[in-house]
Amino acid sequence: MSDRELHCDTCESVQPFEAPPCVDGHGVDCPEVICTGCGAAMLIATFAFRAPRLAARPQRQRPPVHRRAA
Repeated sequence: MSDRELHCDTCESVQPFEAPPCVDGHGVDCPEVICTGCGAAMLIATFAFRAPRLAARPQRQRPPVHRRAA
């Protein structure tokens, strides 16, 4: 088990966290940690996502207006 100090929202202070035995094979780099003070679990994101680029919305084509002379 690895220990690290992180802020626990439940304890409202910095607490030691430990990684439980990982069944996924992460070892000490497991993203799941547990507060040793209250037992709250936390998942640490170890990777970043790129924000998807939003394509420009095409302008709606209005049908042509046919005008008649009076």
